[in-house]
Amino acid sequence: MWRRVEFHVPETGNNTRAFEAQSSLDNPLRSFANTGMDLHQRYPALSDLKAKAQKRLPWFVFEYLDSATGEERTQLRNRQGLDAVQLMPSILHGEQEVDLSVDLFGQRHSLPFGVSPVGMSGLFWPNAERLLATAATRHGLPYGLSTVASRTPEEVGDCLDGNGWFQIYPPRDPEIRADMLKRARDAGFTTLVLTVDVPVASRRERQVRSGLTSPPRLTPRLLAQVARCPAWAMGMAKMGMPRMRLIDGYADKATGLSSTEHVGYLLRTSPDWTYLQALREAWDGPLVVKGVMNARDVKPLEAAGVDGIWVSNHAGRQFDAAPASIDVLPAIRAETKLPVIFDSGVEGGLDICRAVALGADFVMLGRAWHYALGALGAKGPDHLVDLLRRDLLANMGQMGAKTLTDLPQRQLR
Repeated sequence: MWRRVEFHVPETGNNTRAFEAQSSLDNPLRSFANTGMDLHQRYPALSDLKAKAQKRLPWFVFEYLDSATGEERTQLRNRQGLDAVQLMPSILHGEQEVDLSVDLFGQRHSLPFGVSPVGMSGLFWPNAERLLATAATRHGLPYGLSTVASRTPEEVGDCLDGNGWFQIYPPRDPEIRADMLKRARDAGFTTLVLTVDVPVASRRERQVRSGLTSPPRLTPRLLAQVARCPAWAMGMAKMGMPRMRLIDGYADKATGLSSTEHVGYLLRTSPDWTYLQALREAWDGPLVVKGVMNARDVKPLEAAGVDGIWVSNHAGRQFDAAPASIDVLPAIRAETKLPVIFDSGVEGGLDICRAVALGADFVMLGRAWHYALGALGAKGPDHLVDLLRRDLLANMGQMGAKTLTDLPQRQLR
């Protein structure tokens, strides 16, 4: 039986639509909904979605999603840094309407958060990229697609409405770079994100211990884990085992891969300032640099013509001696008037408030969306949006903050 779930499934043009239409993965949710209980009673916080996802996903999948690098000290510092940000409550404001909207790169978003690009997103839940892109578009949020996602820009483009961000791991070959940018642009992606905090691959020891290889191969050990997760397995059987489709399209230019590497390692380079300038010249839309942690880099980035600064330590997945992203945010904010985007360690609306209070214009989440998919399938992203919105409104109400611009006045740190 499980040899057949090795996902040698013919890929047809109807696979994606059929999967989106089918409801077998959501049967547990539908049964639960029929009891009349509200999702907010059972999953009132992201931690509840994470706990549910851990039960529904194979262990190697959850470890890949949840792990960081080294001893995971940077991941811990992210949490401790956010917890250290105190905000002052305020009284006697009467009833008030709170405006959560943000203007960013010429677009108005009704909420101050979006979907961060995550590599191999489709491994965490079948068809994750299209499900998340569709949900993001429905709620007016930006959606980020990774170069090493399991869907190509063309496969996601019809889910977008001008809200797509394409994150590029820089190809060494200028022709491949030009082709990737053209494909992203033609598919409807409007903002380009250059990730600069992955000059070399991180080790992610916890991920290695789980038995996951890159690209994924279902060994008997992993198949035993899959057998305990029927919803995930059924979806993968329908969709086929995820792979890095965009990168694989250039595989003929790469040779000499080890058993633990994917083709992206040979195609990719460590970018420098000249590379950034080439990207600026090639991309006529907003250009954001992701992975900025040192305020001294901000002025040179401005001079290079970038349109946004993304403060991130890759959620602790790259370098285990890095400071918490929230700790470096104020200094970076002080150096620029460009939009500042923030991620790393965000677990709810209160953390979004903390980041905005310390200088972020916008907040991106990565793991959270995949916990939601793992817990609730296709209904997970909508529930997460509602959780974050409610949490933002509750906390801003406590502070008497009518708009996000009121939040910096409430921070005590």
